[in-house]
Amino acid sequence: MHYRKLGNSTLEVSAVGLGLMSMSGVYGPFDEEECVGVIQHAIGRGINFLDSSDMYGWGQNETLLGRAIKGRRNDVVVTTKFGQVRSPSGGPNLVNGRPEYVAQACDASLKRLGVETIDLYFQHRVDPTVPIEDTAGAMAQLVERGKVRFLGLCEAAPATIRRAHAVHPISALQSEYSLLYRKDAEETLPTLRELGISFVAYSPLGRSFLTGTVHTPSDLPEGDRRLAHPRFQGENLLRNAEHVSKIERITKDKGCTPAQLVLAWLLAQGRDVVPIPGTKRKNRLDENVGALDVQLSPDDVRRISEALPVGAAAGTRYPEGQMKTVHV
Repeated sequence: MHYRKLGNSTLEVSAVGLGLMSMSGVYGPFDEEECVGVIQHAIGRGINFLDSSDMYGWGQNETLLGRAIKGRRNDVVVTTKFGQVRSPSGGPNLVNGRPEYVAQACDASLKRLGVETIDLYFQHRVDPTVPIEDTAGAMAQLVERGKVRFLGLCEAAPATIRRAHAVHPISALQSEYSLLYRKDAEETLPTLRELGISFVAYSPLGRSFLTGTVHTPSDLPEGDRRLAHPRFQGENLLRNAEHVSKIERITKDKGCTPAQLVLAWLLAQGRDVVPIPGTKRKNRLDENVGALDVQLSPDDVRRISEALPVGAAAGTRYPEGQMKTVHV
């Protein structure tokens, strides 16, 4: 395993992390005991960067992570998030960035995780009704109290990042970043590099699109949240699958899988970029780790970028209502 220093923090994280969202039923059925085994297998492979959220399974995911790392706390970097809350009407999630809620959410997460300190604590979505300075100030108090070591933001735009960073150093931004969707990420990276902030890339495999395993809606299990995403619907799905076929052709030259190729491409964007592909299967995890063995020349990186250029993907990455909460 290779490791990368996370921004201005003292955290050394595995170059490929593990996102845990799929272990809460978002992408179809899951077996909790099997998921615990996957997390422990990841640790055995040298993956120490484990990413959870209080929103995944509304607490279930953090409890599962706590079980998996019991007795191995010093082997892992525990990451979780706060800020998304259930809508009373049953509609899309709401966002809460009020200072008093920040403290409450942190205490609840610590209890579920069974740890004394969270290594990296993210605001899951920016609350447009609360000045980011107020939220960041409340997060800074958690650091002062020893409940959190370092701070992060999710899906924040450059101006928001600057304002929060002026209150307390931000160590990482977590946003969607993949070969399939990279417009916002590439617009944000210059600001992050100026401020010494790392980029944690979620959905680096395009929610499995870039693995070459999704060609029609029937390739996704019933109840899978991706079926509600514009990129996985109708003509959009067919167009995006056609784009991915170009990537599959390149893999034949490199002797790797599509997933390994696009992860290697992302790793080649800079040592300040850390992808956290999610999976609930050991064989997929091993495949993702294999991306570290894929060597890409500058010409390879350029060829891959040109095969699926910025803006080529059909459809937005979230349904319309959720798009209002990203890159703000």
